[in-house]
Amino acid sequence: MSGSGRARPTPDRLAPVSRASLGLPSVKVLVIGSGAREHAIVHALARDPDVTQVVAVPGNPGIALEPRARCVARADITDPAGTAQLCAEQGPDLVLIGPEAPLVAGVADAVRERGIACFGPSALAARLEGSKAFAKEVMAEAGVPTALAHVCTTEAQLRAALDATGAPYVVKDDGLAAGKGVVVTGDLAAAIEHGRRCLAKDDGRVVVEEFLDGPEVSLFCLTDGRTVLPLAPAQDFKRAGDQDSGPNTGGMGAYSPLPWADPELVAQVLERIARPTVAQMRRRGTPFAGVLYVGLALTARGPRVVEFNARFGDPETQVVLARLRTPLGMLLRAVAEGRLEEVPPLQWHDDAAVTVVLAAPGYPEAPTTGGRLGGLAEAAQVEGVYLLHAGTREDDNALVAAGGRVLSVVALGADLDQARQRAYAAMRAIDLPGGHYRTDIAAEAAAGTVTVPAVQRG
Repeated sequence: MSGSGRARPTPDRLAPVSRASLGLPSVKVLVIGSGAREHAIVHALARDPDVTQVVAVPGNPGIALEPRARCVARADITDPAGTAQLCAEQGPDLVLIGPEAPLVAGVADAVRERGIACFGPSALAARLEGSKAFAKEVMAEAGVPTALAHVCTTEAQLRAALDATGAPYVVKDDGLAAGKGVVVTGDLAAAIEHGRRCLAKDDGRVVVEEFLDGPEVSLFCLTDGRTVLPLAPAQDFKRAGDQDSGPNTGGMGAYSPLPWADPELVAQVLERIARPTVAQMRRRGTPFAGVLYVGLALTARGPRVVEFNARFGDPETQVVLARLRTPLGMLLRAVAEGRLEEVPPLQWHDDAAVTVVLAAPGYPEAPTTGGRLGGLAEAAQVEGVYLLHAGTREDDNALVAAGGRVLSVVALGADLDQARQRAYAAMRAIDLPGGHYRTDIAAEAAAGTVTVPAVQRG
């Protein structure tokens, strides 16, 4: 397909020494998922000289065009037994589970029971994402700084919690909600209505938190249950519109690095948050192995955890992996096999990376699918740019929108300003009737206007 948006080869994107050149075995990797996050992972693996083949289940049209990659259809990736059987039939050396729902359902457990190395936590460990109330419990036990929270199971408790915290109100569905289960509002009626919808679900619970001011940061921490290895931090944009207007979404863009952040931030998060959490999960008898996604707010009281996720974030993965020089396959396998302490220091490119998400008309409330995509080949010709598919499908030899978030445009540049210019030049070349995207991704960071509250001591 001429409009695939596949990346042009980028020179020297990986460390030059491969396992194969040292006489060590190369690997076949199976990636479960179909979004832009999974495409970013496959894109990185396909450029790893040690990876012989990548199988995506079910994948998407863009993944199918990556070097040494192919897609295998499967209707329900949250079915542990069926998905593990498919993995066994494909014969991979390593399985990576991208989305949260299969992890919470126990797919990683079923894959490991088949004797296959798997990157992703057990169902019990994935409760760190599957239940916000559980995550708060673990953080309290581990002494991890986070927002004060009230777990509510009745409307009376909900109203009392909202009275206690005051506006702006932060109301979170306790369970999985694809990034759209959180409402932050100054409107008490809207907060109560969202809480009611959460409580109306089976075993419905809602978490009401104090509002955390300050910029948010995402940090992925690889862990095999003991060793914790942080990746580069990123910042994502959750609201649908510019200047953080509109409803929450799964994410409309991201960038890395963060030139405004404290150089000691990663070390602080590692020491105060990630390592204590991993240690506490091990003490509980439910060790966490995979990637611990730490969502932070940088407040006047220091970094506070907004949320934990049990997998790579979307769209932050797109920019973090764009900058990673160390081959990804070796890292993932070291985590899955409990050998993370053997990994040498990570190597990173100096480039800045920006990703901008193209969304379907009506996203996130009621996305309209089926619109025909055009201009992808032209967009991919912009220097430093490649496209990652999310909600796309082929229809009569045309590429059409098939989900709320349709594509991620990823751009690399000497700095954030250049990366932004390239990302938006590519986005302007893409045509999707009624499609929309934010125009301010990384704008404040590029302009040097991000403000971080001064930490109050004592």
